[in-house]
Amino acid sequence: MAISTWPFLLLIPAFIVIHLFVSPYTKVEESFNIQATHDILIHGIPGSNADQFLTANYDHISFPGSVPRTFAGALILSGLSRPLVGLLNNAAHVQLLVRGVLGLCNAFSLVAFGRSVQKAFGTTAGIWYALFQASQFHVIYYASRTLPNMFAFVFSNFALRALLNAHTVSYSREDVNRRLRLCLYLFTIAGIVFRSELAILVGTITLYLLVTQRVSMIKVIIPAGVGGLMIGLLCTVPIDSFLWQSFPLWPEWIAFYYNTIQGHSADWGVSPWHFYFFNALPRLLLNPATYLLCIPVAVLNAATRSRSLSLLIPLLSFVALYSFLPHKEWRFIIYVIPGLTGVASAGASWLWTRRSKSAIYALLSLSLLLSVLASFAASTTLLALSSLNYPGGAALDALHSIPTHQNHVHVYADNLACQTGVTRFLEQHSAPQTILDVLEADEALQARVWTYDKTEDPTMLLDPLFWTKFDYVLAERPEKIIGSWDVVHVVYGFGGVRVLKPGQESGVVLEEVGGAESMQAGGHWTDRVAGAWKALEGVLREKLLRGHWVEVKMEPRIRILHNLMK
Repeated sequence: MAISTWPFLLLIPAFIVIHLFVSPYTKVEESFNIQATHDILIHGIPGSNADQFLTANYDHISFPGSVPRTFAGALILSGLSRPLVGLLNNAAHVQLLVRGVLGLCNAFSLVAFGRSVQKAFGTTAGIWYALFQASQFHVIYYASRTLPNMFAFVFSNFALRALLNAHTVSYSREDVNRRLRLCLYLFTIAGIVFRSELAILVGTITLYLLVTQRVSMIKVIIPAGVGGLMIGLLCTVPIDSFLWQSFPLWPEWIAFYYNTIQGHSADWGVSPWHFYFFNALPRLLLNPATYLLCIPVAVLNAATRSRSLSLLIPLLSFVALYSFLPHKEWRFIIYVIPGLTGVASAGASWLWTRRSKSAIYALLSLSLLLSVLASFAASTTLLALSSLNYPGGAALDALHSIPTHQNHVHVYADNLACQTGVTRFLEQHSAPQTILDVLEADEALQARVWTYDKTEDPTMLLDPLFWTKFDYVLAERPEKIIGSWDVVHVVYGFGGVRVLKPGQESGVVLEEVGGAESMQAGGHWTDRVAGAWKALEGVLREKLLRGHWVEVKMEPRIRILHNLMK
């Protein structure tokens, strides 16, 4: 009986959802899109007096960032999420919904590409693709995160699917041209709207297709380029010009000009040319067997060589060319990972189907299975550790669980808190104009008004009168907060790992905090992860590892301060 790939492919959306719930908060890189989605979903699109409406209700007016970003992704997310909002209990759940919608869109695109891998290389390859992809940490973890790259990721996966399909079966020339046009259309639109670096990938794919004489400039490249450019501009310029109140505005061009032409991307750090090949790609693929064994096998095997090279050459050429830019981050090249994973699955399939022919094939097949299990274990560990990097979100959640008898609570969140999880979705809504009022079931909570402040002006932060209006402050460094304050809760975050030798004690020194309020705010995710790791130490360290251990260090990140004068 033939084995279906679906149970394996469904691991991809399942693990994306698991990662979402284990690590529900966001970071500063995701903040524009998550805040924009909130503002569109909650306040709607302004009609008349747009400038006043946006100033009063939209986060990007107060915190515009170094360059404008497109609202296109936020509009799509808010539109897809709105019908389900009424099914949820509170605004924090809506944030999970919004991220879940994006995650499932990426999951759908990954599964669709996996089906093309199955068509191109066989059912066994489709299964290996699903196993490799589901056990990769970064793709699964970030699939639901509102980075501009992850909006573009949906398009790039469907574009790679079209590219692979064009080389899979003996289609007519017109069918091949149609698939190649679709590939270039999708990459071009994603580059125009979301991430300009995809222009390099469009170039490497186009050049490869021209060199291999598979395409026509007239029938494929020019229509796809012009059509993709026009569609992309129509999707971004009118929307963003209106919401940014600047006419005309093409955000991705401004970002490209600022970061690349003016060279400001280097302000965020410079990495050597080989960073992507020797650091980013191994981390993204995670499983060493994929790039050390399976991809070489797929290229050396005559049956899979042509289709493998049709993906490898343009994808790796893109990485090589992009490596000349000084500032590098793994998310800039994440678009190549499904394609490389698909090629690796072809090599794994070839080895697996020959496991009964010799001891070497049997050994290599066993090593592949073990490598997948090890990747799942590593990915799970990385998930647990990464979930500890959002003390701002955990602190705001803890603050809302502290009992208070005040009807109006003023809260200040400092820079670290805002960068590590504080979003408008996590704020307690009580204003009657927001649609989330219906989600607040607690009448006492509805009667309480919460006001939040994220002021960054250093002059105001040095004014003692500025601090007198706040009841609570989320602060990384309490000594910088002027006035009389009491630490009522400490939120810990990931502080690295330390290898312990036999006899060395593990554990962190917990800060003593005052007030009964702190007892009510405890028991959050960071505490549970730290407790689970401590329990695991008790089981494994002495019995299995002979006193050796890897300690997960937890350090104080955010203190919740209560104003003693109120």
